[in-house]
Amino acid sequence: MTRSRKWSLPTVLASIALVVSACAGNVPAASSSAPSVASVAPSAAAGSGSPAGSASASAAAFTPTSYPTTAVDCANPPKYTSGSNSATYAGIIGQIKAVDRLTVEFDLCAADVAFLSKIAFSSNNIQDSDWLTAHAADKSIVHDAINGTGAYQVKEWVPGDHVTLEANPNYWGDAPKSPTVVVKWSKEAAQRLQELQAGSADGIDNVGTDDFATVQNDPDLQLLPREALNVLYLGLNVDKAPWNNEKVRQALAMGIDRGRIAKNFFPAGSEAADFFTPCAIPLACGGDKWYEFDAAKAKQMLTDANFDFSKTYDFHYRTKVRSYLPSPTQVATDIQDQLQTNLGIKINLVVEKDDTFLDDQARGKFPMHLLGWGADYPDVTDFLDVHFGKGANAGFGKKFSDITEPLAAGAAEADQTKRAADYSTANTNIRTHVPMIPLVHGGSATAWRKDVQNAHSSPIGSEFLAVMTPGDRKQLVWVQNSEPSGLYCGDESDGDALRICEQIFDSLYAYKVAGLDPVPALATSCDPSADFKTWTCKLRDGVKFQKGGDLDANDVVASYAAQWDVKNPNHKGNLGTYDYWPALFGGCLNPGFDESGSQSCAVSK
Repeated sequence: MTRSRKWSLPTVLASIALVVSACAGNVPAASSSAPSVASVAPSAAAGSGSPAGSASASAAAFTPTSYPTTAVDCANPPKYTSGSNSATYAGIIGQIKAVDRLTVEFDLCAADVAFLSKIAFSSNNIQDSDWLTAHAADKSIVHDAINGTGAYQVKEWVPGDHVTLEANPNYWGDAPKSPTVVVKWSKEAAQRLQELQAGSADGIDNVGTDDFATVQNDPDLQLLPREALNVLYLGLNVDKAPWNNEKVRQALAMGIDRGRIAKNFFPAGSEAADFFTPCAIPLACGGDKWYEFDAAKAKQMLTDANFDFSKTYDFHYRTKVRSYLPSPTQVATDIQDQLQTNLGIKINLVVEKDDTFLDDQARGKFPMHLLGWGADYPDVTDFLDVHFGKGANAGFGKKFSDITEPLAAGAAEADQTKRAADYSTANTNIRTHVPMIPLVHGGSATAWRKDVQNAHSSPIGSEFLAVMTPGDRKQLVWVQNSEPSGLYCGDESDGDALRICEQIFDSLYAYKVAGLDPVPALATSCDPSADFKTWTCKLRDGVKFQKGGDLDANDVVASYAAQWDVKNPNHKGNLGTYDYWPALFGGCLNPGFDESGSQSCAVSK
């Protein structure tokens, strides 16, 4: 196995450099020529804007809003209590305000050098404020009332079968190359490949481990690998016995042969994990490497910790294929076998439902589970803060201050040397406490018919279908791993839903096609103050929502407020977990409390 290449420091700083350069927002003008893959944003080819005179008319009627009306006092943040639980507001946002019709200001309580990458993520897409108010309460916004600004709009959603997207005639950017996209799904890699070989699909996600060579040797197909910017891990809830004993968790970390899993169940480009974050991510791999495999020593550690070998322990997983887990049942079974053979631990495999697994995991339901994570943007915060920071969910149980504190410091630090030291400390302490065991960074690939122009694999799984031309066909058929659970992606955390959202909606920024750099989308620029605590975004003029309504700054305020404040009337969502908001921005206003007593953005149940 070879390690993925690292980005050089200049490239590392590219997303931060956009703060002082690309945040100025030089966006290509609309063009009829095909965009070059990896050179433009999904929606970066701007249209000419609104007709003359309309802007001034709209501006005259505009009344700016702020959320909350009175900004959070960052020096004395709000305190929340519920029964015996209490917490202080953990978020980094103090207020979001519409300055004028096309200007939004984000006032932060702490510097955030990864802000552009965060607002580019698909969970932060912008909704029409009136539409949100009309359709959030009854949750129709999740499945039926879909109203974005993106290149495609939903034509039909046939549950269990497909979603059909049609070109948005009022799209502000270049018209999609294919007028229709049909999204289908299958859990089985073999079935996805059969559809591609038969010509009933134009592209498929996550080529099976044993099918890479098949695709490469087929003259009618093309294989496009992804860099292994992900991690598969074995999660442990540190509040639940017997995994509430740190010595037991350390023994497990030492008793699993990660190299065996990477070698036997993953494709080329995969490697056993020495750290939670892939080392291709800048500053990811400082501190102590993970435990070397030593079954004898691990078994003795369990004995010394008085581990109860007589019991059988549940291990929860789902069968949904992901780039970090191409063979879920085989990997889960191998871990079961290793724990029995290496350590004498009896394991019962529990298959969970795909549509509730992530929600249950986020609420800390599982003592032991198998899950993974793929990069959303190339910064350590996307891996470490999301899983171990103050805003992380309850999947691993209680949080550890010697992890959350260096993570908070690193997220607010622009000096790369100081950031590196913070993340080295966090990595070493994650290794000590073992809230999870990093197993594999998994290679993956998409595959396409040979005549699909501008086909690409996104390193973060956000393939942008509007730039692709499917030969001489009038529709592009894409087969992914699963059906989306919903398309209100402020409250989705599954990649198959998020990818479809990216075709329908836009965020203030986007990621370059087939790339990682954040570039302007609905905002033409987002500029920081000198201390990185205030970000001012200028919106693109003349953008229309698919079902009516013109984009303005109040739409941005309302879209963010619906996720941010648990008591906001539009904070309904799908399952109501809202995992991404606290992971990206630290915490919510008026939070609830999870099973460990930590504050949570989830809708109260």
